[in-house]
Amino acid sequence: MFSHVMVGVKDLEASRKFYDAVLGTVGIAAGVANNQRYFYRSPTGSFGITTPINGEAATVGNGTTYGFKAISTEQAEAFHAAGLAHGGVTCENPPGWREGPSGKLFLAYLRDPDGHKICVVHRPG
Repeated sequence: MFSHVMVGVKDLEASRKFYDAVLGTVGIAAGVANNQRYFYRSPTGSFGITTPINGEAATVGNGTTYGFKAISTEQAEAFHAAGLAHGGVTCENPPGWREGPSGKLFLAYLRDPDGHKICVVHRPG
């Protein structure tokens, strides 16, 4: 459905280190530089970080969450741990299983160094 998601950041290099670490745990290569941006690519889409091109301050979307896919609970836990080690802050409930209308999911939530809420999810087969 989506080709890419781009989020604004205040400190491009701090955010690059954070996203290189967390996305590396789910098999995504380090970000590729493009002007004041970094792109993380997968076969199904791209995620990007940028300093705002209009020169205004980067802000966080209230109610916004960016979700990434993990192939195991171990990978999801590694994602969460890497985020904490690189300036992220845990939010929501601790990492773990949740039951809902879409079935059983393993979820872990973080705030990145700019305060964007991200999530990693594992859906068992």
